[in-house]
Amino acid sequence: MSRNIHSIQNLHDRNFQKFGLDMNLFVSIVSAILVLGFSIFTIVNPDGSATLFGGVKNYITTNFNWVFVLTINFVFVFVIFLGISDFGKIKLGGSKARPEFSNFAWYSMLFSAGIGIAIFFYGIAEPIYHMQNLPEALRGKNKIIDAFKIMYLHWGFAPWAVYSVSAIALGYFTYNKKLPLSLRSLFYPIFKDKIFGLLGDVIDTLAVLSVLFGLATSLGLGAQQINSGMNYIFGIPMNGTIQIVLIAIITFIATLSVVSGVSKGIKLLSEANFFISGVFLFLILLIGPTGYIFSIYFTSVGTYLKEFFHISLFTGVTEADMAWQGGWTIFYWAWWVSWTPFVGTFIARISKGRTIREIAFGTIFFSSFVIFFAMTILGATGVYLNEIHNNVVVQAVNADISTALFEMIANLMKSNLLQSILSFVGMTAVILFFVTSSDSGSLVVDNLTSGGKIDSPKTQRVFWAVMEGLIAASVLILGGARALTTLQSAVIATGLPFSILMLMMCYSLYVELKKEIEKHKRYQLTQLKTKLDKIA
Repeated sequence: MSRNIHSIQNLHDRNFQKFGLDMNLFVSIVSAILVLGFSIFTIVNPDGSATLFGGVKNYITTNFNWVFVLTINFVFVFVIFLGISDFGKIKLGGSKARPEFSNFAWYSMLFSAGIGIAIFFYGIAEPIYHMQNLPEALRGKNKIIDAFKIMYLHWGFAPWAVYSVSAIALGYFTYNKKLPLSLRSLFYPIFKDKIFGLLGDVIDTLAVLSVLFGLATSLGLGAQQINSGMNYIFGIPMNGTIQIVLIAIITFIATLSVVSGVSKGIKLLSEANFFISGVFLFLILLIGPTGYIFSIYFTSVGTYLKEFFHISLFTGVTEADMAWQGGWTIFYWAWWVSWTPFVGTFIARISKGRTIREIAFGTIFFSSFVIFFAMTILGATGVYLNEIHNNVVVQAVNADISTALFEMIANLMKSNLLQSILSFVGMTAVILFFVTSSDSGSLVVDNLTSGGKIDSPKTQRVFWAVMEGLIAASVLILGGARALTTLQSAVIATGLPFSILMLMMCYSLYVELKKEIEKHKRYQLTQLKTKLDKIA
């Protein structure tokens, strides 16, 4: 342990500590140069960069589909194993540690960082897409139920296991082994003290790039989506100026939140987000086709559970199936995996004092079933309205996915006043999702660039929060939607190397957990022997 502390101190001694900053120079400078260079490339040559990285993304999702299928399913089985085994009893931070946040606050932050805006956009659109086109091997007797079971596949057990295992590993190595809260720590059992040198810097740099590109993409696309919704509701024009203003507002609120810390700003915004989203979804459930929604939910969940391994292990063979899988399932798997440095680190940051079993089952099962129901409320309502209003939702989804939510609301209610109120509540929830993703992401980048320090200077938090907004705004205003799509392709491309790192991480975590269990068993035998000796 003392050796680790000495190595960590050497790592922190390499940090740049001036002007209110405390940064690992290699990770910060190299990340900044690469982000700047990539942004300039996408802005100066949007068509060429889009073609290049779009081709890379398509090549990876088509030719390495089996790698993602293998990784996702292996990680799911591994997390279940951790939860049901003796490993599940291990608590992050040691046996005396207590949770820093209530269950409501923990789940609120979990949802806000982990799932974000997807509920509102893909909850309506994805079932509509799948009803129109699915590989024959994934089809059943009812195209509506088939659509929902595939949506559950993409947002359910297996992908949440990816976040879960990274959070467990990061939390364990940080709080139990006293290593930095950064991706480098996951590989200590394999590379030992090398993680405190150049190798660790490279690993953390890759993580920073993934987080920054992912968040910049989300901010840019989110601004366009919010602008689209405001145009639909209030007639506000669709243009770059409005979108830059939206990015500035979101970044400003996120900056205030991240400066105040996890226990204040991020926690409060996440709880508000969870509450407002819950109210919005409850109103849709109450006003919409309630019986139809519950019927779709229970039938689809049953079908998903029954066919889980069949649809989870599906790997396209024909050209058509590979094209569909590359555009949907593998795209999702790559996106989830590439976001693990962000979401995994954040969940680890808020999970001290919780057991491995609690994190494993809480993230996988509780999160999945709640998300299933939330997305079904929107999706089933959309499908129902589409059937009775001559494909109005299909037309909205195909024309502009960001307006599908508001098109659904418009067809759900006759009163213009109620439409406006519900649309405003929905828009507020959408904006809060982007804010909570931005502030939690800024906190993670801050951790990674400071060498894994949990509490870094506030000036540094402001720096990275503002940097995210500037990257998104500059790429959007100078490169447009094409440049943002290129950024997204770049993030997806990182999914392949992170898949390999994830398998290594599982091995690394298993090795250390096994040592701890064996040590605990030896301690229990010693205690038992001492008691028996006293009796004798």
